[in-house]
Amino acid sequence: MLSEMLPKLPPSESKIAAYILKNPKESISLTASELGKQSNTSSAAVIRLCKSLDLKGFQDLKLRIAGDLQKTKEQGFRDIEPNESLSSIIQKMTNNSIQTLRETAELLSTDELSKAVDAIQNAKTIHFFGVGASNIIAQDAQQKFLRINHMSNAFSDLHLAATVIANASEEDVVVGISFSGQTIEVAKLIELANQKGATTISLTKYGSSMVSDRADIRLYTSTTKEATFRSGATSSRMAQLHVIDILFMRAASQQYEETVKHLDKTREAVDFIKGKHKSKIK
Repeated sequence: MLSEMLPKLPPSESKIAAYILKNPKESISLTASELGKQSNTSSAAVIRLCKSLDLKGFQDLKLRIAGDLQKTKEQGFRDIEPNESLSSIIQKMTNNSIQTLRETAELLSTDELSKAVDAIQNAKTIHFFGVGASNIIAQDAQQKFLRINHMSNAFSDLHLAATVIANASEEDVVVGISFSGQTIEVAKLIELANQKGATTISLTKYGSSMVSDRADIRLYTSTTKEATFRSGATSSRMAQLHVIDILFMRAASQQYEETVKHLDKTREAVDFIKGKHKSKIK
């Protein structure tokens, strides 16, 4: 989080972040005032840094630093190498995915997740969209929420997305998905949705970005770096799917009985199409 935010922080907060990155072990034993002095800033700047990182406070920051110090080198992200064995690739990709999911879980705010679920539950229509690989996530989200009777759509054609969002209302929710957070088309569609009064949700990697800064509700995944053979992109896709699954399961849990009924109906409909049931669907 600190590494990702470092170039975007105000000067005083940037000094503190740089000091922590250079001296993580020493930092967790300091008070806010002491950390401010060591970094030639102030305790107030330390508190502002915690707010910039969306943390609960200085203790939360120290706990996260301490947790990272416990991680072994094997837990880091590793790219494949030329002519690497199949067993090694299996191990690396598995470790990368597990690490991404763990980091994403650490970054997710329960407050923001709750806001997102509430918005989705009350939405007339949920519009999911993303560009490239992120559009696959949008389609997965649409499929999930349609199954529990939440009117949803996903767009690969951005002109069509703009056309639909142009007619959105305050009852709609627009979810923009972009790992980098810098996909200009996604940012512009969220901006358009804001103008129409729709509730906007972003799903990006951690940190301030063109997309997240425009959204009402911000959800983050791990800041996994894309490696030479894009194993990072593979891991980021897993993280995005993980967040969508969490939103879906929370929504399903809140209306458990209704969810079971809707899932049964959708299953019956699919079986009917396959010819497994000749009788009419109830």
